[in-house]
Amino acid sequence: MTLDALREYGAAVDEGLTRCMNNEAFYLRLVGTVTADTKLETLEKALGEKDLDAAFEAAHALKGMYANLALTPLTVPVSEMTELLRSRTDTDYSPLLEEAKAQFEKLKAL
Repeated sequence: MTLDALREYGAAVDEGLTRCMNNEAFYLRLVGTVTADTKLETLEKALGEKDLDAAFEAAHALKGMYANLALTPLTVPVSEMTELLRSRTDTDYSPLLEEAKAQFEKLKAL
């Protein structure tokens, strides 16, 4: 995984680097931990069980992780889910979840 590949993916790399004191190796290591994280699976399971409280907790944690690393393609759908879940909106989350899962797989492939 390189900074250029992350830029092509749509990440706001300069913003993420700023949060990591412009330490490229540290930033890339943190992004690498995202691809090993299982909270997206936790979110999917909670949504499938209609456990909106657990889904909110998972979505909120993911939003923070993705936003702090400026992984915009992941941040956008997860942020939308977080705000809907914050008010415990009972809706079909599958389009947003599928977008997040697709972006997660693209990130893992870098």
